[in-house]
Amino acid sequence: MTASRCHPEGAPVSELRERPTVLRITEVGEEILRRTCRPATEDDFGSERLARLIDSMFATMYVADGCGLAANQVDVDLRLFVYDCPDDDGVRHVGHVLNPVVDEQEPGRRLIEDAEGCLSVPGADTRLARPAHAVVRGVDQHGNPVTIEGTGYFARCLQHETDHLNGHLYLDRLSARDRKRMMKQTADRREKVFAERAARAAQAAQATEAAEAGR
Repeated sequence: MTASRCHPEGAPVSELRERPTVLRITEVGEEILRRTCRPATEDDFGSERLARLIDSMFATMYVADGCGLAANQVDVDLRLFVYDCPDDDGVRHVGHVLNPVVDEQEPGRRLIEDAEGCLSVPGADTRLARPAHAVVRGVDQHGNPVTIEGTGYFARCLQHETDHLNGHLYLDRLSARDRKRMMKQTADRREKVFAERAARAAQAAQATEAAEAGR
């Protein structure tokens, strides 16, 4: 998910560890974004490849100036997303979750309309109503149970990323007219967005090289 409020001064490149790979972000129209991702299993938990994937997803999210990123957005068929997102009180939430399930919302739950965009729909954003509170249950990279509770913008992030792993985009929640408008936005802004991502990727590489040289 995109949100300028998350990293208003750019991606926190100083927080990138070692030299994780910045991955290509899939875009609207690619089949994997419409697929229900496979659950993580015992073969995944605790593995080095999963740890590397999580690091690379964080690096990719920061370079793209996002606050959440799902595995199928980097062309990986796995029920996993990472996040670095504030709630509406300014509290920062950072982490990952595998096999997430959003608790069923009660009838009459409060909705908040706010700006929402997606790294896989580059350059487009619109206002969208979502529940103001969300609880996601899943496991961490070692298979330990986790429960993540979010309010405000963080609740939006948790719902947005779980939607991805179920093969849904935020565009699906819009009218046909608004979907057409979002696709026009991304066509107009895509080139600029990719140039900005490339610049942040170069900045991240330089920061990592400087950190390694100082060791």
